[in-house]
Amino acid sequence: MTYRVAVTKGYAEEDGSTIFGDIGLSRLTEAGLEWKVLPQKAGHLAADQLEGFDAVLVLGAARVAEASLPAGRLRHIARFGAGFDAVDVAACTRRGILLTNCPDAVRRPVADSGIALLFALAHNLVIKDRLVREGRWDERADWRGSGLDGATVGIVGLGGIGLETARLVRALGIRTIAYNRSDRRREAEALGVEVLGLDAVLAQSDYLMITVAANAGTRHLIGDRELSLLKPTSRLINLARGSVVDEEALIRRLSDGRLAGAGLDVFEREPLDVKSPLAAMDNVILAPHSLCWTDSFTDAVSGSVIESLIDASRGIVPRNAVNPEAWAAQREPQGAGTAGVG
Repeated sequence: MTYRVAVTKGYAEEDGSTIFGDIGLSRLTEAGLEWKVLPQKAGHLAADQLEGFDAVLVLGAARVAEASLPAGRLRHIARFGAGFDAVDVAACTRRGILLTNCPDAVRRPVADSGIALLFALAHNLVIKDRLVREGRWDERADWRGSGLDGATVGIVGLGGIGLETARLVRALGIRTIAYNRSDRRREAEALGVEVLGLDAVLAQSDYLMITVAANAGTRHLIGDRELSLLKPTSRLINLARGSVVDEEALIRRLSDGRLAGAGLDVFEREPLDVKSPLAAMDNVILAPHSLCWTDSFTDAVSGSVIESLIDASRGIVPRNAVNPEAWAAQREPQGAGTAGVG
């Protein structure tokens, strides 16, 4: 029986072309796997959509709940990207369905995005571009930047992306402090980063960069109380997920001048409503959850996710297993497996 892979629709067309460019689906064919783009776009995947498939490649924000999991054949969910907050991991594990992601592939592209926002905020780049386009040259003195020399960058979340961001910031000679919920002191100190409590990081940061993973424990981790600890001259950069920052509280702080600016690539509700107050703020830089989408991002993530699908089909444990216990449960009754085993 041929090993079959479903590809979620929305970011992919029937012929396999995607908004990311070529993600290497031809490699699946060359490896003897069959792939098919699902005929319907769905915010939540339904079990009947996944009937008859061994694996599903999830592009974009399609949600996978327990009700999405069909009985029997499905055994692998592969996320195109690092985040898996839209997947019910516990349900997958109970059902013996492996979940993989691509954390290594996204580290540098996302960290680069953070540096782009850091410089753009420090130099008021977006509004200065607008001054030229709109013939408002005489207003340029109103938008002096806030230099990075002598500034402190705080990072919340020292996973792979956070550590890579810290490495890049430190390479600029900028003082960097960080908070992480688990102990990452050794990794941080190797980069010259000082680890502090969350409140201390908030109070000392001129630029606060959010890179923490999104889950139930980090929802509104940065809420009104936490935002109140930031200096009025501080700027916030969110590279994580919109749920990590209380967006309404952030809007209030930006509106009344208690926060100098923000760079946001993620939002609590996506796409962002064009009527959101954020869209009218000159001191806020917005990106449509795609700032890291570059050719190198596509190459790295595609290579990782395609490799995981091929490895799983051949009974080889993929490198980036989120719930490896599910793989162990699969192997026990099925044996090593080869491509073509359903």
